[in-house]
Amino acid sequence: MSDMITADLVDLDLSAETKEAAARALAERMVALGRVTDLEGFLADVAAREAQMPTGLDGGIGIPHCRSVHVTEPTLAFGRSAAGVDFGAPDGPADLIFLIAAPAGADDAHLTILSSLARQLMNSEFTDALRSAGDARTAAALIRGDETPAPTEGAAAAASAPQNPAAAPVAASAGTAAATGDAGPKAGERPFRIVAVTSCPTGIAHTYMAAESLENAGREAGVELVVETQGSAGFTRLDPEAIAAADGVIFAHDVPVRDKDRFAGKPTVDVGVKAGINRPAELIGEVRAKAARGEVTSGSAPATPVERAGEAGEGYGTKLRKWLMSGVSYMVPFVAAGGLLIALGFAIGGYEVKSAPSVLNHFVWTQTDSWAALMFQIGAVAFGFLVPVLAGYIAYGMADRPGLVPGFVGGMIASTINAGFLGGLVAGLLAGGVVMAIQKIDIPKVLRGIMPVVVIPLISTAIVGFLMFVVVGKPIASAQKGMTDWLNGLSGSNAILLGALLGLMMCFDLGGPVNKVAYTFATAGIAVSNPSDSAMKIMAAVMAAGMVPPLAMALATTVRGKLFTETERENGKAAWVLGASFISEGAIPFAAADPLRVIPSSMVGGAITGALSMAFGATLRAPHGGIFVVPLIGNPFLYLIAIAAGVCVTTALVVVLKGLRKPAQQASAGGSAGTAATAKEDRQPVAA
Repeated sequence: MSDMITADLVDLDLSAETKEAAARALAERMVALGRVTDLEGFLADVAAREAQMPTGLDGGIGIPHCRSVHVTEPTLAFGRSAAGVDFGAPDGPADLIFLIAAPAGADDAHLTILSSLARQLMNSEFTDALRSAGDARTAAALIRGDETPAPTEGAAAAASAPQNPAAAPVAASAGTAAATGDAGPKAGERPFRIVAVTSCPTGIAHTYMAAESLENAGREAGVELVVETQGSAGFTRLDPEAIAAADGVIFAHDVPVRDKDRFAGKPTVDVGVKAGINRPAELIGEVRAKAARGEVTSGSAPATPVERAGEAGEGYGTKLRKWLMSGVSYMVPFVAAGGLLIALGFAIGGYEVKSAPSVLNHFVWTQTDSWAALMFQIGAVAFGFLVPVLAGYIAYGMADRPGLVPGFVGGMIASTINAGFLGGLVAGLLAGGVVMAIQKIDIPKVLRGIMPVVVIPLISTAIVGFLMFVVVGKPIASAQKGMTDWLNGLSGSNAILLGALLGLMMCFDLGGPVNKVAYTFATAGIAVSNPSDSAMKIMAAVMAAGMVPPLAMALATTVRGKLFTETERENGKAAWVLGASFISEGAIPFAAADPLRVIPSSMVGGAITGALSMAFGATLRAPHGGIFVVPLIGNPFLYLIAIAAGVCVTTALVVVLKGLRKPAQQASAGGSAGTAATAKEDRQPVAA
């Protein structure tokens, strides 16, 4: 492990009671050696990684880790806790804690070294040696590999026993074979072959631990198992011949598998990366059972992340949200590009530009009206894709690429029959559901090759087209018309209340699902060539409210910088630009550090801005752009006043709430190990 860990980075008597306190104690050692430049900023990055997925592992191991701009060189700190620290492992607290710090631009060589540690953690001799190490130098040498751990009694007995090479694989596989219901390969038969892919969000630890765990279980089960680790150090693709010869596939991942279609048509087990670490023998048994039953995926990929097994506690509501967000996320760029082009066309040529002849037949290079018509017509074409893209990628989120054809066709039908965005939502869900149902049918092997390119597109498109044209199309179109008429009829207090509600939604999760629902609702109204006045007012209110949180955080860090950490003050400088550009996510670092004060304050300010924007009658034809599209806004002066009012209210609330917290925090600074236990924290506020 080179000089990545030294005795100064080892604490064999770690007294922390919480994972936050443990990370802080080990990180302080890194700071003392100059390996970390900003303690609070680094701990925020560690906490953000921990929020993605707990880093506790079975066997009493905790591996908090992250990439961070505050790390100067790859560093590893180790702590041993007598009482144990809860890192979310199923079997209880961890007594061996490794804090891995990687620079944002760490080179592949160092990341490879870090991955070797992850593999060592699967070796009981290594972890036993660390538990019995008598001093920090010995522990550091063990982790670096300068010392070899002494074999345990069981391993020593196995090493001294007479070896029978022919019998070894059979004996090793007995336990796993019994667990999986498979006796292993018979004499003369080729072993069962599995290819696997492992990956985790950071790509440093879990990726390689899952690989090591699967490889060990494969050897015990007497199967040929090859793993492709898609980690931060890059990845080497599995040999296509190995994939072709494989009898089954295991995906143990928490980020999308790269080039997943390479594994199409194989019996597949698709789980989270921690399942690959904790229950590899069970996964091998599952994929062998699927192969025995002939269960394969007909489509171009075994399953999408929202459908994979192993996501404990994930219900249909969560899956539905993921499917809808998949469609919205692909649709938003079309909204932004098309809406801005249409708005620019109106700004240059006036609203009569929508009646201009096609630029294909009439375009004069020296006339501004021609350029205005060109922008409007390109934008209108982009807007024409909105509903098909929404439907297509909802189906994609459900059934992967086989869902695209029926999804896009269903979305285009929704546009044709004037079913609008409601029709697109229904078409996408129908298309994904139909494809998923077809994929569950047991297909003869001779037909599996043509399923993805012929059978599934043909049958699913026919079914979805029939349903959209004949069964559900007219009712949805009527519902869409009713909603449009209701919006057009909004006025007075009703409009103001709607603006306040949309403002609350925009500031609730700062770019998350609730924010996207409000934004999609607004863009749906202007995604036509001739939007109503009410629809443009709604769009203006939504954009104004979305600008409030980052601008308010920027202002708060400017007027009361002492209430924020140095890292937050730096983030505040960037938040000016992000807020002015209508990027609500600029407030996320502040909300993550102090959600109970930042989010409610932002919601109050957003509601005020949304309500004022509606009351002032501000309109907006562009779906994005922030202050850069002010010339395209109706009543721009009052619109800016609405934004300023919301920003001031949010800023005042945040400053007051943080100011009220500070005295209480100082009074308890010496009594809480998890909040302000160090002298540095007495000088610098810490987000509660």
